[in-house]
Amino acid sequence: MPPEFATAGIGFAALLLLIALRAPVGLAMLLVGAGGYLWIVDAGVLLNYLKTTPYHLFANYTLSVIPLFILMGALAERGGLARDLFDAANALFGRRPGGMAMGVIGASACFGAVCGSSVATTATIGRAALPELKRFGYDPGLATGTVAVGGTLGILIPPSVILVVYAISTEQNIAKLFMAALVPGLLATLFYVLTIAVLTRLRPALAPPGGGVDATERRRVLLNVIPVLLIAVVVIGGIYGGVFTPTESAAIGCVSTLTVGLARRTLNGADVRAALFATAETTAMIFVILLGAEVFNAFLALSQAPDLLALWISEQDFPPYGVLALLLFAYIVLGAVMDELAMILLTLPVFFPVVTALDFGLASAEETAIWFGVLVLVVVGIGLTAPPIGLNVFVVSSLARDVPIARTYRGVLPFLATDLLRLALLVTFPALSLWLVRALT
Repeated sequence: MPPEFATAGIGFAALLLLIALRAPVGLAMLLVGAGGYLWIVDAGVLLNYLKTTPYHLFANYTLSVIPLFILMGALAERGGLARDLFDAANALFGRRPGGMAMGVIGASACFGAVCGSSVATTATIGRAALPELKRFGYDPGLATGTVAVGGTLGILIPPSVILVVYAISTEQNIAKLFMAALVPGLLATLFYVLTIAVLTRLRPALAPPGGGVDATERRRVLLNVIPVLLIAVVVIGGIYGGVFTPTESAAIGCVSTLTVGLARRTLNGADVRAALFATAETTAMIFVILLGAEVFNAFLALSQAPDLLALWISEQDFPPYGVLALLLFAYIVLGAVMDELAMILLTLPVFFPVVTALDFGLASAEETAIWFGVLVLVVVGIGLTAPPIGLNVFVVSSLARDVPIARTYRGVLPFLATDLLRLALLVTFPALSLWLVRALT
């Protein structure tokens, strides 16, 4: 084994050990990266690196989009927008078998367009939907499973914090990644709705028809969702149309969400303070992970293992799609036991050079990077609901304590099957991700 691979392998093993011992992921990457840096060079070089790197990393203007999108989601959560979305979706679809579960998927997709966080979408929609699903006699496994997979739309439907981190880590265009993610996100929404339709047709007892609403109530709840839909159109449409940069669009979304909440009196001073504190906590956690990943990636770069691995694979006769399948399988396995942000930042320094070194027949290396970013996003979503961890499943379990977690896992299995089908389609037909980018740029 080349010494570069041995050094990098020891570093990865030490990092996984610290994570298994429940050390904070950002701190673990920082410690292992600094230790590896010391091993390869010396303390003076490391201190010089640490003297400038944190400032240049956090002074990056592009990073400001992360707290802004998080704040927009926090304000939307506390402003009752999720409840309005679920009520509107229920008014439209609740009369048919499985209609309320379909409403959960629709509300999650719309809320994801103003949130960008999977966990926040799961928790917010779950609090609004689970009591209603229980009241109308929905099977507990289907109810909790639907909320869990619906929460993944929080990162699949742009804007997505995960995509922002991917863009910054790989130096890609955030707006183009948002464009590329839209069709796969809508495809996920469609597949989830079709899954519910098939399940309820085969087993009607899983999801009896919900309570209908009269025309006056339906008109009222539909009018209530106009503000959140307008915010989503302005935020996403502004980016796609080139009117706003992603950072400007996030700022406009924050102001719009705050204005709507204050005007409707669903937000007060305490809610705004709570949203600001939640944003600060989440942003600090992400930034610590980013710093740890930066130092760990610098250690890997010094070891030259990622570049040597990419060069070795490119010189072999491995089929590009075979290599890609192995990398995506590794992501699914890691996503089932690791935090999605840490998983991406941990693996990108190794996986990204490998992918960009292969020939998939696309027009440019940028298209390959954008396409791979969407595939990573999809497998991250799978990891959020797949056993044995599945962070979204744990979130739902905390909201529905009377439902055994094993039953929730059984509830998500049909959706996971459609996730794998969607992943296969996106791998086989890259144009599903790239056509909107090609059309708008």
